[in-house]
Amino acid sequence: MNKGYIWVVGSALLVTIAQLSLKAGVVGLPSFTLGWHWLQLDWLMANAVSLGIVFIGLVCYALSMLCWLLALKSIPLNKAYPLISLSYIFVYLLAVILPWYNEPATWLKAGGVAFIILGVWLISRPTKRSANKTK
Repeated sequence: MNKGYIWVVGSALLVTIAQLSLKAGVVGLPSFTLGWHWLQLDWLMANAVSLGIVFIGLVCYALSMLCWLLALKSIPLNKAYPLISLSYIFVYLLAVILPWYNEPATWLKAGGVAFIILGVWLISRPTKRSANKTK
């Protein structure tokens, strides 16, 4: 297996962690508006946990970008890019499974996830032409 695929999956997993962290962190804030309260030490300290979770999400985005760059070095973009949509599947499943997100599972959403999986498979699977090139 090409190492680039491991980097793509790593990127998708880190994006998943980033999305879930940002959601959890922002929900924990009393308000998410721009204002002077962002400069007040007492407000920052009172919301340190939520802001820390948001920061973790941002760090995961940065690490995901690093993984993405390493993936692009190893595999073609037309194979790598569809695999990033795995993060949509991961986010949906974890948001439904983890109780603190309280996201509803529906047949329509599950069908959407199935179409994403089908699309990733159709685009990313080896073709006869590409298989012959590797021989």
